[in-house]
Amino acid sequence: MEKKHRLELVGITYNQIESGVYALILQQAGGTRRIPIIIGFPEAQAIECKLQEVATPRPLTHDTMVTTLAAFGISLIEVNIRKLPNGVFAADLVFSNGQTEKIVDSRSSDAVALAIRVGAPIFTSDSVMREAGFDADNGPSENDEAATTGEERHAPEADKSDLARMSDAQLSAAMMKAAENENYEEAGRIKAELDRRKSKSDHA
Repeated sequence: MEKKHRLELVGITYNQIESGVYALILQQAGGTRRIPIIIGFPEAQAIECKLQEVATPRPLTHDTMVTTLAAFGISLIEVNIRKLPNGVFAADLVFSNGQTEKIVDSRSSDAVALAIRVGAPIFTSDSVMREAGFDADNGPSENDEAATTGEERHAPEADKSDLARMSDAQLSAAMMKAAENENYEEAGRIKAELDRRKSKSDHA
């Protein structure tokens, strides 16, 4: 049986060359090898919303799925990232009802969005790690389009300075409005600024 590597979610990067394209960055647990997976804006929102713990007015699709599975006593045991012959990443979701296990095919982005909501481990095979991974210490290779063209989504200084000029009350109101409009990327960015201020005051 091929060796498996556990992966940890590093974050999401934004491709400034191609609008609406993001890269999900997964890193080998205890190592430096990373795998970039291209995802779309809705999938990036679903993952970022959970990472930033943004409270949404209504459950997102992945939240609803988690709740539904729990209602029927089904647990997500693990996620296994694989690569299809055409180069696209996919995933196997391993579910269990306590007695039997079932494997369900999934998009890799949906699999990660579910895994981070229930704390399920994410794995990939040794062959995928060798083929698609790059060493974070040495930087991405020229073939890693997702990594070479991506920049951290919440990095623009202009955006950060705009938030820095707003009061906590203004930020809270803006975050709620963004969530109501289902702009979870913006809500997550605002929440990160509020969390930064709270952490700073806690250590003052």
